[in-house]
Amino acid sequence: MKTPKSFDILVENGLVDEVVRQLMSGKEADVYVVLSKGEIRCAKVYKEAGKRSFTQQAQYQEGRKVRNSRRARAMEKNTRFGRKEQEGAWQNAEVDALQRLAAAGVRVPRIFNYVAGVLLMELVVDVHGDVAPRLNDLKLTPEQAREFHRTMIHQIVLMLCGGLVHGDLSEYNVLVGRDGPVIIDLPQAVDAAGNNNAGKMFERDVENMTAYFGRFAPELLATEYGREIWKLYANGKLTPETALTGRFEESHKQADVKGVMREIDSARLWHERQLSKG
Repeated sequence: MKTPKSFDILVENGLVDEVVRQLMSGKEADVYVVLSKGEIRCAKVYKEAGKRSFTQQAQYQEGRKVRNSRRARAMEKNTRFGRKEQEGAWQNAEVDALQRLAAAGVRVPRIFNYVAGVLLMELVVDVHGDVAPRLNDLKLTPEQAREFHRTMIHQIVLMLCGGLVHGDLSEYNVLVGRDGPVIIDLPQAVDAAGNNNAGKMFERDVENMTAYFGRFAPELLATEYGREIWKLYANGKLTPETALTGRFEESHKQADVKGVMREIDSARLWHERQLSKG
């Protein structure tokens, strides 16, 4: 088996003892089973931008902050250095997301190290100790589908309370571990409050989960958890303990457009006065 050169630095530094086998090849990375410090773990090796099939990165990267102003300018101008920094930011986003979500109580793989484009993390296993299957690989009973759906809705709520939206959630990036579903593949995760597309992405994530579980328990297809949860979040009323109904009622109250325009004009005039004082 030919292994990526990315592993060389991990082997040299004693982080990887042996690359056992390739586990899967995805649209943004390849995943390998490795022996690390005497334990079986997995290593995610990110593909270069030109070899990835994941599209529409711009809408996912909106709202991500770059502390270094030189890097931010280079990324904005799309220079060679900027593209390299953009690539690093894309990869680091998953590390940051996994750390934030673990702190929020979301079931995600544990991180051990991230070096030179390789993310070393926990190998999620099933009750038999074998590599955990993806949700898509299972045939569920209606009861199992309803239980998994409840679990995933709770995990999605925890993610949102932690300030993140997965952005690409489906049955293909949820593993069924020995203790239940584990969410994976997060380089495209978006900041719920800082990305204008977050609401649509969130509702799409929930719809994807509902559509999948609805194959086995059709009554789930009538639920509207996505819009219900996002409305609660947008109104500052969502907590991990919030009781959900799966129902959503459209507001038929007309927007006060004139009132909004008055507020905008007032803010503009105040800003102009402040500038004139300076």
